[in-house]
Amino acid sequence: MGLARFRQRTTGKIDSWLLLAVLGLIGFGLVMISSSSVVVASQQFDNNYTFVIRQATSFGLGLILLILFTVIDYRFWQRLAPFLLALIFILLLATLIPGIGTQLLGSRRWISIGPIFFQTSEVIKVLSIVYFGAWLAAKEERIRSFGQGFLPFVVMLGAIALLVLAQPDAGTMMVLVSTLIAMYFAAGAPVLHLFFGLLLGGSLLGLLILSAPYRLQRFLVFLNPDEATLWAAYHINQALLAVGAGGLWGLGFGQSKQKFLYLPEPQTDSIFAITTEELGFIRAMLVFGVLLFVVYRGYRIAREVDDPFGKYVAVGVTSLIAFQSFVNIGAMLGLVPLTGVTLPFISYGGSSLLGMMVATGLLLSVSRAITPRIRSTV
Repeated sequence: MGLARFRQRTTGKIDSWLLLAVLGLIGFGLVMISSSSVVVASQQFDNNYTFVIRQATSFGLGLILLILFTVIDYRFWQRLAPFLLALIFILLLATLIPGIGTQLLGSRRWISIGPIFFQTSEVIKVLSIVYFGAWLAAKEERIRSFGQGFLPFVVMLGAIALLVLAQPDAGTMMVLVSTLIAMYFAAGAPVLHLFFGLLLGGSLLGLLILSAPYRLQRFLVFLNPDEATLWAAYHINQALLAVGAGGLWGLGFGQSKQKFLYLPEPQTDSIFAITTEELGFIRAMLVFGVLLFVVYRGYRIAREVDDPFGKYVAVGVTSLIAFQSFVNIGAMLGLVPLTGVTLPFISYGGSSLLGMMVATGLLLSVSRAITPRIRSTV
């Protein structure tokens, strides 16, 4: 009954250009996963197409979720904001509990209960965007206050960031923090808050890098890869070799050499490097262009929607896609340190794809509140 009421409140058309662009990226991702993962899949599962089959299954479930979150009026979730905050901390704490949280490759980022297995940080991203969107909409008149705006925001954001970092997942933490800060300043926070935030964030980032030898090594590799040890610079050097080997037009689909166990994580973190190697720089930039188009449509929705909560949700979802894409692609090009985040809609990862499709559903739901004149134009 409650859901039916919210379905009727927003009856406009969705942003079809945004939907087509997202589905196109997912389809392209399935194609590239089938190529980039073939060697790893054969070695681990004795089946060349295990990863792409799993991703296609996740896409099927994600499509159902995307439709569901598009049909339900996004304002329904605003009422659940306090419960979403509680759920954020429950999931983050549960991830750290042995027997519930599962440790893989030295990190405890997954929850495993019977057949249920997912990466909590991908859920946390969406929940945080919705919660902070509701919080900012409620605080809109007081957001410029240091005591009622800045301090509570920093405390909540810091608590979530520290729990994500405890997994440890520094890449997700940086993307999430950047996304929520973008939402905060979209709500009208003053420049002075930005200064304090940058000062605090820069200090914490320095401590973060110094607190773990592998993070310091990655940072030093980023600053000067030529003088780094072979082990420390291996991933970025192999990624740059893949990008360089592709040239303008690539070696041809399926012809990557780096996927033959040279480049780590070819189907997840490094899929953009394999894409550039096989398809070339020009066609890889077309993929980047589609991502930029998705970001453009998302920020346009945020600008045109009248509802504050819808605006902040749209800014959050779009900023998440933008920051995560930049960090992933930038790492493969040597522009930012390696962080281990996936390329939205394209990289292999069921939790990542489902999270992004739910976020897209929220964005499409917000787009339904915009006038037909705005929606009908590219």
